[in-house]
Amino acid sequence: MVNAIRQKVIVQPGGRIELHAPELKPGTHAEVIILEDSPQPPGRSLRSLIGTAKGCFSSPEETDAFLSQERDSWD
Repeated sequence: MVNAIRQKVIVQPGGRIELHAPELKPGTHAEVIILEDSPQPPGRSLRSLIGTAKGCFSSPEETDAFLSQERDSWD
C-alpha cells in the first residue's frame, strides 16, 4: 500500500530540503517527488489572450453579431 505525506518546505542553501515525518519507520523505502512552486512571471493573463488569435472574436457581442449574420445568410 502507498501512503502519501504532503509537506510544504523551504529549500535551503545548496538545494537542501529537510523533511520531518515521524510516522515513517526507519529502514522503510520511500520515493520523494519534488514539486516546485514557481512564482508566475509578470506578463499577460490568460484572460487578456481571449479573442487575440486570428479568427477569434473579441467580445460576446461580436460573436452574436457574426452568428446572426451567418444565420441570415442561410435564407
